[in-house]
Amino acid sequence: MKKLILLLVLITARGAAFAQNIAPFHAGDRVAFVGNSITDGGHYHSYIWLYYMTRFPNMRITCYNAGIGGDVVGQINDRFEDDVFSKKPNVITLTWGMNDTGYFEWYRADAQEVMDKRIQSSYDNYALLENKLKQRPDIRKIFILGSPYDETSKFTTKNIYPKKSIAFSKVIDFQRDAAKKNNWGYVDFFHPMTEINLREQAKDSTFSLTPNDRVHPDNDGHLVMAYLFLKAQGFSNKVVADVAVDAKSKKAIKAVNCKITNVVSAAGSVSFNYFANSLPYPIDTIPRGWGNRKKQADALKVVPFTKEMNQELLAIKGLKAANYDVLIDGEKMGNWSAEQLSAGINLAEITTTPQYQQAIQIRELNEERWDIERRIRMYVWMQFDFLKGKSLLFHDTNAAMDTISKYAKKDIFVNGNKDNYTRARYKNLRDAWQREMDVLTDQIYAINKPQNHRITVIASK
Repeated sequence: MKKLILLLVLITARGAAFAQNIAPFHAGDRVAFVGNSITDGGHYHSYIWLYYMTRFPNMRITCYNAGIGGDVVGQINDRFEDDVFSKKPNVITLTWGMNDTGYFEWYRADAQEVMDKRIQSSYDNYALLENKLKQRPDIRKIFILGSPYDETSKFTTKNIYPKKSIAFSKVIDFQRDAAKKNNWGYVDFFHPMTEINLREQAKDSTFSLTPNDRVHPDNDGHLVMAYLFLKAQGFSNKVVADVAVDAKSKKAIKAVNCKITNVVSAAGSVSFNYFANSLPYPIDTIPRGWGNRKKQADALKVVPFTKEMNQELLAIKGLKAANYDVLIDGEKMGNWSAEQLSAGINLAEITTTPQYQQAIQIRELNEERWDIERRIRMYVWMQFDFLKGKSLLFHDTNAAMDTISKYAKKDIFVNGNKDNYTRARYKNLRDAWQREMDVLTDQIYAINKPQNHRITVIASK
């Protein structure tokens, strides 16, 4: 184990030498996130979109989940026309490799030989996909070097596949080199998340960003992934807003990404109108998704998301020494000393502000949209990972339903998707789900516009 940890440390250090920078999304972008189950059942793309929904309320984009659980790159290639290009994206992110690097195969006596051949087959299939991507210069490509398989955590003795993590690191190197060769962007989740795992495991050997099975990140891991993606897009240290008001001069001395007007100062108080161009990011405190136990908020313990990407700063200078209540639209948000207010407080950490409450509604609408999209992805899984092999791709007939019912008795994956398929097989229902998602997205972009607020700072009685 010590040798493995040392090797992973060296791999992580090597990966850290390559900085990534990718352009932010632009108004009207249609972004397809392509991958396996980590994309299919995961939240990182939804968290990224939520950032754009709240930070850029007047710049609408569309994000699509194009992941299918269990896929290797050959399967991704096979479905690209029907499942990815059909969405008419102008940006594609691509991640693969977790399934390509095997699981129980590593226990075979000839594991290395078998897996070398399998991974070479994946490289060959990737070459076919790469050729398709080259034929589409109208689409911007971003490779995601995927979240790691955690072989070192001691939260369980299960799901340990010797040498998988090393094999995966070589696939990650291959993906990075392929992106650089083609002048395509890439974002590295693998090395930073491996570094976090090793750092935290030095303090708690049971820590893992993939605490359920060593493979799938929990909600905290998905926020780490979103953070790394947004950081690569240049959003580190970009504030929600940064306000400084001088009570003595009755002037705004700083107003970043916002407007301050009608400053009024009296004995023991100052008030002003505050209109920010963005909303704070509403961190989720509830575990989401099947089988997940961690909260999105748990990621704040391991990455500086709040410090770097969720700062709505308010500073009041020139107050007399005393304690002061801060009110927004007449409602008390808290109490701070003049010294604390002079240094500045972060409103984005106060969940009761009207702007944070507005952002929560956007988050919840986005969760509803994510949940409906998952139903569609489960239907797509059934099509490409089961029915296609039975020559029943998109037939959705009684014969397809009978075949599913037959195999569900012995295939846990078919059985797990069977109930959803009994409804999703009907186009009218799928169309209704799509209309629901469209309504939810329209509602998000209708209510995500920042509002004018009156901030009052008054000496406590």
